[in-house]
Amino acid sequence: MPTWVGIDVGTSAVKVAVVRSTYRKTALSALVAAEVGEGGLAETVRACVSAALGGKTGANDGVATAIEGSRVALRTLTLPASAQKQLGDVLAFELEAQVPIELAEAVFDYRVLQPRGERGDGVDVLAAVARIDDVRARIELVKSAIAQEPERVAVGAFPLANLVAHVPALAVEGPIVLLDLGTKSSEVLIVRGGEAVFGRTLSFGTQGLPASAPKLAREIRVTIASYRAAGGVPPTHVYLCGGGAFVSSAEGYLSSELELPVEALPAPAIDVGTLHPDRVRELPRYAKAIGLALDLGGRSLGVNMRKGPLAYERGFAWVREKVPLLAGLAAVILVSFAFASWAKMYALSKERATLQSALATVTKDVLGEETTSAARVEEILAAQGTVDEDPMPHADAFDVMVKLSEDIPQSMKHDIEELDVQKSHVVIHGIVGTIADAQSILTSLKSERCVQDAKITRMNQVVGGERQKYVMEFDMKCPEDIKTPPKKKGDTAAPSATPSASGGK
Repeated sequence: MPTWVGIDVGTSAVKVAVVRSTYRKTALSALVAAEVGEGGLAETVRACVSAALGGKTGANDGVATAIEGSRVALRTLTLPASAQKQLGDVLAFELEAQVPIELAEAVFDYRVLQPRGERGDGVDVLAAVARIDDVRARIELVKSAIAQEPERVAVGAFPLANLVAHVPALAVEGPIVLLDLGTKSSEVLIVRGGEAVFGRTLSFGTQGLPASAPKLAREIRVTIASYRAAGGVPPTHVYLCGGGAFVSSAEGYLSSELELPVEALPAPAIDVGTLHPDRVRELPRYAKAIGLALDLGGRSLGVNMRKGPLAYERGFAWVREKVPLLAGLAAVILVSFAFASWAKMYALSKERATLQSALATVTKDVLGEETTSAARVEEILAAQGTVDEDPMPHADAFDVMVKLSEDIPQSMKHDIEELDVQKSHVVIHGIVGTIADAQSILTSLKSERCVQDAKITRMNQVVGGERQKYVMEFDMKCPEDIKTPPKKKGDTAAPSATPSASGGK
């Protein structure tokens, strides 16, 4: 049962979600949150992961985390449809002129968005670009905390897109606005048709409320307007998640400011197992951590900054942990192979017994001797003189071409207009310089042991030229192909009586 850990690292708090997956269902096994203490982020991450895994920080199959959206440049590009096969190379050139980051010092990932409308002249691509140093810093933070590198590093609120498959309210055509309210900043993600199409980081969170509420509402309105200015349709709903989802009166205030329905994110349809009821009620608070854990299994709907020089590579320790599983799979394969080989051998032995029985019956009826040996059958047939000879001739059309190439001198200019081989009879239509050349070819062919009755049947001059056309015919029969009919009994003629010189009796 795979165990995935999602670590949501905030400026003032850390949230961890542990998801276990089986063939038929996905279950939440632990949710842990803690404020960042005096020990710093690394110590808080270590404590949360240890508590979520029951004190075993390495008892998992993968870890995912994310960097702040403010450290990432997001761009939506429209590229020609013909560029889809080389998007990675094309995007590098397109992004270089559009992002304030040197691509030599950055990594990027992208998602091809679903086509909208009837436009077929291009493809929309959502790309995320981050500095290598920023991504590496987040990797090192998690590694120093739990001695394990994160397999995926997501961006901002994009992990929330992985909840679409578990929250039916997010799978509608939309667009839907997901607002992850943090303490000092917030993340906005717009989901349309079940996929993330727009993201932005806001510089306001729950800190300063209620005085900062108008500024927070204004930034949300500006974000929605920016999305619409890029061609998006008006959103239909706003869902709150993160720590600010439970701020008193947040839903009513934002609904009046945005003129949209606003409510807390519905709980995902995931088995909560033995989670404490208080944790179940706070599922929207852990939405991003849950999305990060789900990012590790199956089809991810977000972006991953572990690309290029930061690409994740599983080490020998992971392989060593999987040795028992690999050994079990190898044993199953070996047993399956042995059983399949035995079944094949058993079937062949049964088939052999059936064929030998049939051979014994046929030889007894036809040859008068019952045998199951093919070699013995050949001996009986040879003794009776009924063994069929090889019907293939000892020389064929290919041999004719070889003989012609050997018998025609390289110094002679010779052209073959037609080469007709009907059974053993050969007809050649050729062109030579002189009649003597044709005669020399004929003489050479007559010396071949498999050429019989060679002759030139026609000679005439090429029209408008001095060269000579000829038609040559012969039979291609080797001595081995000529069969002598067996003599019948009584065909041996007695020597004729010679009359005596005297003519008397």
